[in-house]
Amino acid sequence: MGIKVLMVDDEEQFRATTKKILDKRGFDTIVAESGEEAIDKIKENPDVVILDIKMPGIDGHEALRQIKKLKPDLPVIMLTGHGAMPSAMEALATGAYDYLTKPCDIDLLASKIAHAYEHAKVVEPGVEKKVIDLMVSIKEFTTLTEDRTVQEAVGQLKDNFSPKVSTSRLMETLHRSILVLDNKGKVKGALTITDLLKGIMPSYLSAPKPSMADSIIYSPMFWTGMFSKDVKLLASKKIKDFMSEAPLTIDGDSNLMDAAYMMIENGVTRLCVEKDGEVVGVIREQDLFFEIEKMIRG
Repeated sequence: MGIKVLMVDDEEQFRATTKKILDKRGFDTIVAESGEEAIDKIKENPDVVILDIKMPGIDGHEALRQIKKLKPDLPVIMLTGHGAMPSAMEALATGAYDYLTKPCDIDLLASKIAHAYEHAKVVEPGVEKKVIDLMVSIKEFTTLTEDRTVQEAVGQLKDNFSPKVSTSRLMETLHRSILVLDNKGKVKGALTITDLLKGIMPSYLSAPKPSMADSIIYSPMFWTGMFSKDVKLLASKKIKDFMSEAPLTIDGDSNLMDAAYMMIENGVTRLCVEKDGEVVGVIREQDLFFEIEKMIRG
C-alpha cells in the first residue's frame, strides 16, 4: 500500500507481532516502545500513528498532545487495553482520529489505518454540520394526534405532495409520513403510506396458518373489488390502530455520520431529533442526500 505506519507500544511481543502482520499486508511499519521514542520518530514522516495509551513515562495522551503540536494533520489511532470511554473521549478531544481496544482485530486495524490515510489526503471542508442543522423542525413537519381518523391523515399526506417552502429551504421531496402525537404532544408513532397499504390488507394474511395448512397459497384472483371496499372501511378508523412505532431518536448535536449509520443499521429512513429530552425535529435520508449533493457539487 505504501502507507508508513508508526506503531507505538511498550509490549515487545505485541509490537513485533503487529509489525509482522502489517508488513505482510503491504504497510511500511516502523516501531517505537515509548512515547518519547514515538515523538522522536515523527521526523521519519509516518502517514499514520498507532499509539498505545497506557505506557510508562510519557503516556499515550501526552504523546498525542506533543505529536499534534509537531504535525497537527497526522492521523493518530489510539489503543487501549481497557476500552474505557472517558479515556477515549479524552483522546478524541486531544485530536485522535480513532481508537481501538486491545487485543484488536487485525483486519479492523488495517482498515482503520487505510481509512485514516485516505482522510488525511482530503482537504478539510470546514466545520461540518450537525444533525440539528439539517433536520426539519417539528413545527414544519406534519403532525396529528393519535385519535384522529385515517381519512384526516390521508388528506394531510396528500397536502405534503404540494410544493412548500420552509423557513430556510424548499422541502425538496416533502414528507412521506406523519408524526403521531398523544394529547400531551409527545411523539407516539408515525403513519406512512406503507402503513396505509398494510391497513387494507385482509386480516387473514397476517393470521397464523393452521398447523396442517402450511401449503396454503392466497390467490389474488379472488381480490377483485377488495381494494375499494377495504379503503372505505379504513377511512373512519383511528390512526393509532395503524401507525408504526415512533422513529428512533438521535441527539441534535450528533454528527452526520452517526445519523447515516443509525439509518443504515436499523433500516429506517428518518430519525426524530432530540434536544434537552424533547423532540425538536426530524432528519430524513433525503436531508442527508441533499447535503451529499451539495458537498460534491462544491
